[in-house]
Amino acid sequence: MPRRILNRTNAAIGRYLPEQRLFLRSDTETRFIRLQPVTQAIVLCTSGAVLAWTIVASAIVLMDSIGSGTVRDQMTRKQAVYEQRLDTIARERDARAAEAAAAQERFAVALAQVSRMQSTLLESEEHRRELETGIGVIQATLKRTMAERDAARAEAETATAALAGEDAEGTVRTGDLMATLDMVSDTLEQTAAERDMMLVAANRAQAETDNIAYEKRLMEERNDQILEAVEDAITVSMEPLDKVFRSAGLDPDDLIADVRRGYSGQGGPMIPALVPSVSSRSDPTAAASDARAERLLEGFDRLNTYRIAAEKVPLAMPLNTAFRFTSPFGSRWGRMHEGIDMAGKQGSPIYSTADGVVTHAGWQSGYGYLVKVRHDFGFETRYGHMSKIRVTVGQRVSRGDLLGDMGNTGRSTGTHLHYEVRSGGTAINPMTYIKAGRDVF
Repeated sequence: MPRRILNRTNAAIGRYLPEQRLFLRSDTETRFIRLQPVTQAIVLCTSGAVLAWTIVASAIVLMDSIGSGTVRDQMTRKQAVYEQRLDTIARERDARAAEAAAAQERFAVALAQVSRMQSTLLESEEHRRELETGIGVIQATLKRTMAERDAARAEAETATAALAGEDAEGTVRTGDLMATLDMVSDTLEQTAAERDMMLVAANRAQAETDNIAYEKRLMEERNDQILEAVEDAITVSMEPLDKVFRSAGLDPDDLIADVRRGYSGQGGPMIPALVPSVSSRSDPTAAASDARAERLLEGFDRLNTYRIAAEKVPLAMPLNTAFRFTSPFGSRWGRMHEGIDMAGKQGSPIYSTADGVVTHAGWQSGYGYLVKVRHDFGFETRYGHMSKIRVTVGQRVSRGDLLGDMGNTGRSTGTHLHYEVRSGGTAINPMTYIKAGRDVF
């Protein structure tokens, strides 16, 4: 039965592929091999399948090559945009810091000027009060003298009327009385002139007091503008940092408390202490200004503490050259991949992502050449598969310091960096901190 089916199949295919004979000739004899239609069909189908597979594989390889080139170009463009954004943010941060420092200097100068103005105003007020007291005394004396003058004139008139019929002795007494009256008149005129001078001096002191009070109000308005600018600068600078720490799963208040415990030393104050004066304790406006200044100083301290914390949390990128993410954080092939893989050029420099101390610098199974850095707040970063290590155990490093070169050591299928972030010994997705760090660096 199978033979009959084979013959029928050969007959059907023979219409399109007739039987062929392949002759093999030697010196002594000639042989031939029959190529039946079924055999020819099988050979042709096999050849066609091989050709089709070759074409498809070549197309796949070509498409992968084109796709890799496109991804590489995209990563290059993204890297350029990322670096440009880093530069822009750094310039803005420096500008905000410069504005805050300049505002702080202006605020200190304004406080000194206000203090001098207050002292001058108090002196002028005391001088005015002294003048008012002197004027009151002069006016009382003037009134008394005028009363005495009127009494003397009345006595003089009475004496003149009585002396109309008296002798030379009475004339002498009348002359003495007139001399006394002239002396009293001169004294009255001198007292009136002194009173007028004191009134002019009092008016001048009042005008100076008004001018000083007006200048003080202008100074207070300028101080308010300076304080508002400083408050805005502090708010603009701290909001992104708050967002960064919270997006990384960190509590800003806890970070600030930890930093302050590590930076609690004191010495000569960098900023003059704002000790309330007697006038500020009695003046509600001055007391409010002092309280506002204290809040500003607390804001400057919080901003500086944020800056220190940002340096100690691993928020930066370990690479600043072109690379490609080849493996994310999470489960991979049934096992937990506790970091991210970034493939790049052999020997690419690898940098520390935060301030810390090197706790391991050498070979470790699986990681190859590995560097571990212990940071504050319980963080640890790991940099694996290096080709060369450029730090030693116990060495203190800062964010951006060179740790080693990218390589292909340990369990690795190609040149790349295996980067891990751990908190309290537990691996955390490094992309969380890298994305948060883009708002800072």
